[in-house]
Amino acid sequence: MFVPFLIMLREGLEAALIVSLIASYLKRTQRGRWIGIMWIGVLLAAALCLGLGIFINETTGEFPQKEQELFEGLVAVVAVVILTWMVFWMRKVSRNVKQHLEQAVDNAFRRGGNQGWALVAMVFFAVAREGLESVFFLLAAFQQDLGMWPPLGAVLGLTTAVVMGFLLYWGGIRLNLAAFFKWTSLFILLVAAGLAAGAIRAFHEAGLWNHFQDVAFDLSGVLSTHSLSGTLLEGIFGYQEAPSVSEVAVYLLYLLPALALFLLPPRLQPDVVQ
Repeated sequence: MFVPFLIMLREGLEAALIVSLIASYLKRTQRGRWIGIMWIGVLLAAALCLGLGIFINETTGEFPQKEQELFEGLVAVVAVVILTWMVFWMRKVSRNVKQHLEQAVDNAFRRGGNQGWALVAMVFFAVAREGLESVFFLLAAFQQDLGMWPPLGAVLGLTTAVVMGFLLYWGGIRLNLAAFFKWTSLFILLVAAGLAAGAIRAFHEAGLWNHFQDVAFDLSGVLSTHSLSGTLLEGIFGYQEAPSVSEVAVYLLYLLPALALFLLPPRLQPDVVQ
């Protein structure tokens, strides 16, 4: 439940920040009448992401066992790629995201008689990117942790993000976004490493990967997945009490370079002269 909550909180907050920055810029530049048009792009993006998630979930539930394991492994790989891209994209553009959005709005309004559709398209693609990232992660999370708690966590995370977005826009609250995205990014890299290990396990169960399947270590006597702590670690980070050598190798081969790259000082982008 906690991982879907955190991912949807982060993704939802990113989307809410994008919408609030665009709305604020429209008001500041005397274009407030276009805010209603902006919401069309937001709603279309939300409908696309929801529809895609439901379609994939409904069409894959009846797969035979091996095909289901293969699908779960592929979804986990896609989720790892998307989560990694999300972390490093936000790290790269966080300093200039406001400027990029304002330039995109200005470009939309330079398109003559198609201003409304250009604004809708710009908002649609900005919000849809966040939503599609969430769709593939949630598909992977729901396959690893069945029951009502993961969907409930996702709904609570999204609801919290929407409330925080409104408070940031209308309530004037302050949030240390740099610290928020930094620490959630580190957490997401740990989650992604667990998903990567889970993907190689799913490929083994699908019969595609049968190498290095010896047990790397056995912690069942110390931290069993049947204990409360082990269950929480399994649900959050993909912990296994007796992982195979290939699972441990994939976990470390992903996590160590990702952490090293993330902790490197970001390259400063030269400011654009207006």
